[in-house]
Amino acid sequence: MNKRVSIVETGLSRFTGKLKPLLFLLVLAASTTGCASFNNFFGSSGPSGSKVQDVPKDPQANGIQLVTVDGTVANRLKARRKKSLFSEAFVNAGKSGYVLGAGDALEVSVWEAPPAMLFGVAASTNLGTAPSTSQKTAFPEQMVNAEGKISIPFAGEISVVGLTLQQVEMKIVKSLKDKANNPQVLVRLSNNNTANVTVIGEVAASARIPLTARGEKLLDVLASVGGVRQPVKEITLQLTRGNQVQALALETVISDPQQNIVLQPGDVITAIVQPLSITVSGAMGKNQELGYETKGITLAQAISRVGGLNDATSDAHAVFIFRFEDSKALDWAKPPKLTSEGKVPVIYQVDMTDPASFFVAQNFPMADKDMLYVSNAPSVQLQKFITMVFQSMFILQTFVPTL
Repeated sequence: MNKRVSIVETGLSRFTGKLKPLLFLLVLAASTTGCASFNNFFGSSGPSGSKVQDVPKDPQANGIQLVTVDGTVANRLKARRKKSLFSEAFVNAGKSGYVLGAGDALEVSVWEAPPAMLFGVAASTNLGTAPSTSQKTAFPEQMVNAEGKISIPFAGEISVVGLTLQQVEMKIVKSLKDKANNPQVLVRLSNNNTANVTVIGEVAASARIPLTARGEKLLDVLASVGGVRQPVKEITLQLTRGNQVQALALETVISDPQQNIVLQPGDVITAIVQPLSITVSGAMGKNQELGYETKGITLAQAISRVGGLNDATSDAHAVFIFRFEDSKALDWAKPPKLTSEGKVPVIYQVDMTDPASFFVAQNFPMADKDMLYVSNAPSVQLQKFITMVFQSMFILQTFVPTL
């Protein structure tokens, strides 16, 4: 029995002795080839950095562009993604003022100083004198007709569209000047049918809000319908004025008073909830779909929100952003092949081992549906191989003697 055990131990010792040089050769081969031969055998979260960099060289890659991100690239993309502000897109000169339109209903009253020669009745008293008080004449309510006019006795038709109430009063006084004795006119808007703005979307109650001469601003009207139904950071305000449409994050309107612009008749305000997200994968603190606010986030913020790079496995040289980019966003190194939507498939690479890249990451804007991917470091596959070999050796040393 002891002789058999001795034979097995001797055989195992010889086997282990032969295995050590073999192990050394395998480790050396793996280190010199960058573990490329092991990628198909061991699990991986995705392609290596070198494989991603080789994609544009592949004739089957359908025109994929590889762009190394530096300060110039980041600033150019940031400038393109900067949304036009309401204060720039919709230029207002102070308050809008209320102006009349066809369909508005007006009440007109005329006072005539004594002795009233046109609208008053010079009723005689016992002393044969005329009344000493002014005479008021109130005309029935009338609507501004399709031609933009109202009718005033002895003044005829008066064009009022586009005028303020004060301008209409002055116009009627001028028409009555030589017919009435020192006439005074008061025009009151009894029904505002034209100077309104419409508020719809993710608000407490969609409504049509009348404007006044005060000059209502964007947030005034939003508050008058009860505000928005979703968190402020998730809301985008779209303002439509005529054929012009512009969108801006509600957070920006609140934080920048200049974006709280004076509204104009016919404006349409739409509160929109537009989910924005990026996909994070690879050697990161977390692999997940990351939602973000309508104001947008930078690459630095995205990396931070998922816990940063994985210190044990990540290749900081190989931080990639996969994106379908606008065709005019950059000057491409080779002619791009556009998708059916007119986009260019682009891989942006950021080397986070370079300290300057931390400034770049703070300016690089992430876009909706981006994919942020970090490759494993080349040593990770080698580590997996070495671990497997030593585990196998341990199993052999443990169980072979008993066999």
